[in-house]
Amino acid sequence: MFGNAGGGKSTLSKRLSEITGLPLYVLDKIKNPEGDTEIPHEDYKRAHQQILATDRWIIDGFGCMETIWLQLNEADSLVFVDLPLYIHFWWVTKRLITGYFKPPEGWPDKSPILKSSLLSYRVLWLCHKHLTPKYREYIEQAKSAKSVYHIRTTKQISQFFELIANDSPNDIQPPRL
Repeated sequence: MFGNAGGGKSTLSKRLSEITGLPLYVLDKIKNPEGDTEIPHEDYKRAHQQILATDRWIIDGFGCMETIWLQLNEADSLVFVDLPLYIHFWWVTKRLITGYFKPPEGWPDKSPILKSSLLSYRVLWLCHKHLTPKYREYIEQAKSAKSVYHIRTTKQISQFFELIANDSPNDIQPPRL
């Protein structure tokens, strides 16, 4: 599960884990187990590699540039959340507001909601401009070797879960770019 900030990846990953029974690894919780304190980078990379060495997993989160491509290369299925930018902005705003009453889905305890949300706003545009085109190119190439689900609308989110719940991935073709 990958894509820009605020796309609902944590919520989607949790639900996908519940439906499939696959173990879910939340990179933010690995990198920041206390919510506001990051573990050393080498410890994070080692933990990430241990996840990739297992047979079955769902990974939620970006981690870092160094590990995201390893993660995508090792995955046999890719779920790319690529919603319109305004939806990402709106969902980050919604998460900021509701985060003061209930911690965001998948976030470590004691996460600094305001600081993290402000960072998300900054990342949104940078990711959209620089990383999203690379993600789109990557999944286009990966389609021949992996199951690729390119979610571009909120409606496709529910369609994706219907597909997974029915356990018949060959009945639907991933949307084209």
